[in-house]
Amino acid sequence: MIKATNIRKSYEQLDVLKGVNLEVQKGEIVTIVGKSGAGKSTLLHILGTLDKMDSGNLLINDIEINGLSEVEMAKFRNENIGFVFQFHHLLPEFTALENVCIPAFINGKSEKEAEPRAKELLDYLGLSDRLEHKPTQLSGGEQQRVAVARALMNKPAILFADEPSGNLDSASSKELHNLLFQLRDDLQQTFVIVTHNEELAAMSDRRLVMHDGLI
Repeated sequence: MIKATNIRKSYEQLDVLKGVNLEVQKGEIVTIVGKSGAGKSTLLHILGTLDKMDSGNLLINDIEINGLSEVEMAKFRNENIGFVFQFHHLLPEFTALENVCIPAFINGKSEKEAEPRAKELLDYLGLSDRLEHKPTQLSGGEQQRVAVARALMNKPAILFADEPSGNLDSASSKELHNLLFQLRDDLQQTFVIVTHNEELAAMSDRRLVMHDGLI
């Protein structure tokens, strides 16, 4: 599913990643933990193709990411990767349904093609009565579930999450954690999650500790 070999990344004189090796199998929930500044989010962004490594090799579904052009990378990301962040990044002027449809629209799908899938996901996540609500009309937990639905819209091979419960209260956080495992069990969804939440890390299939740019 994912094979990262000797991933290195520097910003000016600061070495952030110092040769990270990582493999993730289909259907796994892998959490990455560590102190602030250890390089966790940088690694997640490189694995998710949002940032480029300085050197190393990254294979996702047997595709060598280094060899893709910018256009090919954007298409690959849209079709194969989903993201959930601490702050939901929902577009405030759009409804929950419209927000979830956005990845499909980017992929060239029509509203008629996209909406049934979006409604199915929102129903699955317990939000069938929130389709026409805008983000400001939703609770924090509901907004994060809309973000999860959006991430799942194009049936991604892998879902990356950066502190997905970091902005939620304890009840919503627990609900989100249970949802991630339900998605793994129901859909064989693969997750790579950066988190400070030790409860989530303990529940995961593998807990990887990052320290000073290395795992």
